[in-house]
Amino acid sequence: MKEDYYKILGLNKGASESEIKKAYRKSAIKYHPDKNPGDVKAEEKFKQAAEAYEVLGNKEKRSKYDQFGHAAFDGSGGFGAGGMNMDDIFSQFGDIFGSAFGGFGGFGGSTTRRSKGTNLRIKVSLTINEIAQGVSKKIKVKRKVQAPGLEYSTCRTCNGTGQVTKYTNTILGRMQSTSVCDNCSGTGKIVINKPSGSDSNGQILEEEMVDVKIPAGVEDGMQLRVSGKGNEPITDGVPGDLLILVNELEDENLKREGNNLHYELYISFSDAVLGISKEIDTVTGKVRIKLDAGIQSGKILRLRGKGLKSINSHGSGDLLVHVNVWTPKTLSKDQKSFFEQMQDDDHFKPSPDKTDKSFFEKVKDMFS
Repeated sequence: MKEDYYKILGLNKGASESEIKKAYRKSAIKYHPDKNPGDVKAEEKFKQAAEAYEVLGNKEKRSKYDQFGHAAFDGSGGFGAGGMNMDDIFSQFGDIFGSAFGGFGGFGGSTTRRSKGTNLRIKVSLTINEIAQGVSKKIKVKRKVQAPGLEYSTCRTCNGTGQVTKYTNTILGRMQSTSVCDNCSGTGKIVINKPSGSDSNGQILEEEMVDVKIPAGVEDGMQLRVSGKGNEPITDGVPGDLLILVNELEDENLKREGNNLHYELYISFSDAVLGISKEIDTVTGKVRIKLDAGIQSGKILRLRGKGLKSINSHGSGDLLVHVNVWTPKTLSKDQKSFFEQMQDDDHFKPSPDKTDKSFFEKVKDMFS
């Protein structure tokens, strides 16, 4: 089981942005590979801290994590199913370290900044049954990759570091500033030979089938990440990620409300009077329910655990069956005569008792 991100950084859940950034920098410096050469445990803690900051340092991701926990990111944190690697950390969070390890410090104090490819986004439509059980999808993705035969050389402007240093004389003395190299966009490489059929960056489109595991209980608009399945960078570096946007399809019979589901059941007047057994479809299979004689329209039957699973695996919601007694709009002469005779019959006069709840009481019960 993955450790809580707040615990990894030694924070409380209500920590401010500055406290999160400060805690990550402290942890990153403590466990930095340059400071702990050959220490596998320190390297693992360094990766865990970066993964925690990647989520908690982003307002949108932090909000999802606070609501859904690790499952909000497909059980693998902000860096997706591919896990963490040092290129991800140094390319995304190098500025957090400041000058403690040589700017964008990699191993051994290197200042080369590796580039990262752009992310791809794709929408996946899911039925209520797929959301209920969880599903694996094969998704066809067109990614930009380096064309075979692509050649590039070291950027002469930055000598392959990806950065340029400028010195300025001021009244306070000589000041030094470092910025990303404009000539190579921080990659440290320049394309010198583009294969035929490639674009201006020497890349081509490659089609790939990607297996995506979608956990049970996801919601419309939720975003999942598959690490390393985005576009490749123009030169050396790490691929971007594939972002999966969940699109929940509307179901004909079941309406979702959080983890609970609502089902509108219509029965005839005679069924309501005499009672009946009905079979209905649920996300866990068919279920037969018994409607007692004299059941009232508006009655809500709660089938516990027959709703959707929680994305955090904390149980399941309920299925709320709303009973609607259908009043016939047309009657035969004999049927009409029968009901006319029943208008003054005591059995047909409304006589609600304490067990017949009002509409507002029923709504209150739905949310209890």
